[in-house]
Amino acid sequence: MTSARRLLAINNYFYRRGGAESVFLDHIDLFVAAGWDVVPFAMEHPDNLPSPWSDYFVSEIEYGRRSGPFTKAKQAAKIVFSLEARRKIRALISRARPTVAHAHNVYHHISPSIFEALKAEGVPIVMTAHDLKLACPAYKMLNNGRVCERCRGGQIHNVLLHRCVKDSLLASGLVLLETFVHRSFGLYRDTLDRLVTPSRFYRDKLVEWGWDAKRIAYIPNFIDADQFTPWCHEGNYFAYAGRLAPEKGLATLVRAAALSQQRLVLAGTGPEEAALRHLVEELGADVVFAGYLDKPELKRVIGESRALVLPSEWYENAPVSVLEAYALGRPVIGARIGGIPELVVDNETGVLVESGNVAMLADALAGIASLPRTARNSLGAAGRDWVRREFTPDKYRDRTTQLYNTVVC
Repeated sequence: MTSARRLLAINNYFYRRGGAESVFLDHIDLFVAAGWDVVPFAMEHPDNLPSPWSDYFVSEIEYGRRSGPFTKAKQAAKIVFSLEARRKIRALISRARPTVAHAHNVYHHISPSIFEALKAEGVPIVMTAHDLKLACPAYKMLNNGRVCERCRGGQIHNVLLHRCVKDSLLASGLVLLETFVHRSFGLYRDTLDRLVTPSRFYRDKLVEWGWDAKRIAYIPNFIDADQFTPWCHEGNYFAYAGRLAPEKGLATLVRAAALSQQRLVLAGTGPEEAALRHLVEELGADVVFAGYLDKPELKRVIGESRALVLPSEWYENAPVSVLEAYALGRPVIGARIGGIPELVVDNETGVLVESGNVAMLADALAGIASLPRTARNSLGAAGRDWVRREFTPDKYRDRTTQLYNTVVC
């Protein structure tokens, strides 16, 4: 590669909206620090970070807002194939030709129309799979609260048949159309030079669903443990941090907390909050709804907990929250599903439990609570040591740079 290295960093949003956006922005910061010229490409949004390249961003699409039928029709067309995004990416690369393009989440907003344009210009393309959209049209492999793999083998009609998207016939039909068009024209399969998966589980699952293993690179997420200091004080509670959504297994967690008579703090907001509050009242569980917390307060809540709990009931990828808990010196109780078992060494950095098993999770909560504080600290210290060895910014940058070298002629 030449000394003038330029990275085209692509994602729907250009602010810290969720886990994928945090990885995307941290990736940018890491490569800027390494001397790369980084050019972002995203969607216009009021919360976006400032950028000298924002004139090239595509028009905002924000779902859930009131709009007329014409606007909705235009949005639907953009979801499938955005002509605007293709036009703007061409203009951008004509002004600042990248050494390599690295995309994160593009579907439903930017769309994969940009990949066709980049491929035509000979720009190598890497994409990180933050979810399973490239296999499952509804991206979660989840239906009615249960893991679902009905679309395997190209049976994508199931997304409409089972109303997998918001339990809506219209939304599911649109996603079916989107998937059919994208696959028919090979907008992912024939354009991407490499896929990155942050978990081995996602790599293996995509291979099971037909992706070429040689085109997939496992590169785990990273964290700078030096930015996290273990707390001296420990509270008398367990913590969950994330979205309050059905697939996160929070009803199971609340039931387990009630059964084990353990205090629980839920940090986050989401569509499941009202149902969870009702369940807490019904069970008489000791649960605190902390709502959205800024980063310093979230660190404190996790850092003073007995352990972070991830009771997921869907195929999680590689939650950064696990690495953050370890960096804070806290053990993790995780469900044995998706990529979580790769990040929790049973009885060494935390405890693994069967996903959806209330009794087993209750036993784990009670078991961790009954340990001497020094034993919990030892579990957390082992996790912190692991993060400092294997999940460092330097290792992530080196692994990613090596991948870029393989696709750049």
